[in-house]
Amino acid sequence: MKRSDRLTAEGVLFTDQYQLTMAQLYYRMGLHERRAQFDYFFRSYPDYGSHRAGYCIFAGLEWLLDWMQEAHFRDRDIEHLRNQTGRTGRPLFDEGFLAWLRANGTFDGITMRAIPEGRVVHPNVPLAVVQGPLATAQILETPLLNHLNYPTLIATKAARIRDAGRGRLLLEFGLRRAQERGASAGARAALIGGADFTSNVGISHVLGYPPKGTHAHSMVEVFMALGEGELGAFRAYAEVYPDDCLLLVDTINTLESGIPNAIRVFEELRRKGHKPVGIRLDSGDLAHLSIQAARMLDDAGFPDTIIVLSNQLDELVIWQIITQIENEAPRYGVDPDRLIHRLVYGVGTRLITSQGASALDGVYKLTAVEDSGEWVPAIKISETPEKTLNPGNKLVWRLYDRRGKATADLLGLEDEDPRTMERILLHHPTEHTTYRILQRDEISEIEPLHVDLLDRGRPVYTLPSIEEIRQQRRADLKRLDPGVKRLINPHVYHVSLTERLWNLKQELIAATREERPRSRAPASVG
Repeated sequence: MKRSDRLTAEGVLFTDQYQLTMAQLYYRMGLHERRAQFDYFFRSYPDYGSHRAGYCIFAGLEWLLDWMQEAHFRDRDIEHLRNQTGRTGRPLFDEGFLAWLRANGTFDGITMRAIPEGRVVHPNVPLAVVQGPLATAQILETPLLNHLNYPTLIATKAARIRDAGRGRLLLEFGLRRAQERGASAGARAALIGGADFTSNVGISHVLGYPPKGTHAHSMVEVFMALGEGELGAFRAYAEVYPDDCLLLVDTINTLESGIPNAIRVFEELRRKGHKPVGIRLDSGDLAHLSIQAARMLDDAGFPDTIIVLSNQLDELVIWQIITQIENEAPRYGVDPDRLIHRLVYGVGTRLITSQGASALDGVYKLTAVEDSGEWVPAIKISETPEKTLNPGNKLVWRLYDRRGKATADLLGLEDEDPRTMERILLHHPTEHTTYRILQRDEISEIEPLHVDLLDRGRPVYTLPSIEEIRQQRRADLKRLDPGVKRLINPHVYHVSLTERLWNLKQELIAATREERPRSRAPASVG
């Protein structure tokens, strides 16, 4: 793709057609500069079929903000829109609207607050809140969803894989199996969610992490074809990388050829004063081969070498490998805990594609609009109660119990502060009779989750580094109840409404169904 075409495809026109046709309607009706509020949230956790998540890790925000700072309607973009026609051949977009876009088609009028990247997040909680001119806030919908849904999906998968691997080193190997340039966003999200490093060289250097990798079977095949065999390949690799020697041992026969040849080369390195790194297993029964590899390496005097496992790994496969090692290793005189501690996981396809749950159902919904200087809460009612919106301008609070564990996320109206309440009623978002009451002394901490990011286009937040984001993820997961982190059938984490927000929601539902004028919001959107 030519650079000029890329600027068109990935710039401000990186949106859906209906966003632009709605924006023109708002312009024609004189609504385009009326301020509106949209909430971004997801409706349900990723469901992988045989298992499902009990939490998500939020990611993608920094790259969205970067895109918003750069995106604007250029002359070339306006010309593309000018050439669009409707069914009768008439221009689809009129000149007045195009002139407005050229003069005002940036995101400089957008105010945004959000939950920071790396935080543990849950369904129906506003992860990002956008306020701004209706037309530009509408155009933002598609790129915002694109920038946030996929990274959150991958960060969540990475966190689950890391947890299944008991915190052992995790390498992201998905570049070759990813969806084109989405590989870079996926690699960044994996680093946020739990991967220590990625094999993706470009994004590694951009983010400040050394890329990681070993070698392919093809290297061994070359030396075999030239008559030097697997041992010759290993010796050549060791000669070039004597202090970074990690050998892939399953090209011919792992136990009869690969590991013995690797040990021979490791012994030669040791005599020269070098310390080998380890081996990589990419096929076969990885648990059994790990046990045998550990036994052989230990017997040869290499107890500190690592064993990298790869090939279609995910959280369940890693859990199964560890379970098998715990059961079988003692029979071979191998300490299972010590073996598990030396394992490294190289995870590719099933991480970068979030296999089993290929999309996050994130949505961007209008929740308030300005009218005569006041803000009116908006609501969408669905036949499925879970899809009925929580209206108005809301803040999000995380409540921690006496153990210091997160017990609920509470949505309340912007002028409500649960830290000032002695008694907090947490109402189920859809069930009329389901609620619980917490006394203030039952709660160890109440934490506001939103931070201000943009004030009418001006950045007001210092974005954290990847390492700071990772530290936040680790802290959040530590404070999450173990049952919620469970791989299979996790406990349900509570997302609740304050009593005032619940009453507003019911009032709007009733007014809409009775076709009466809607009530004003009890608080300004700000």
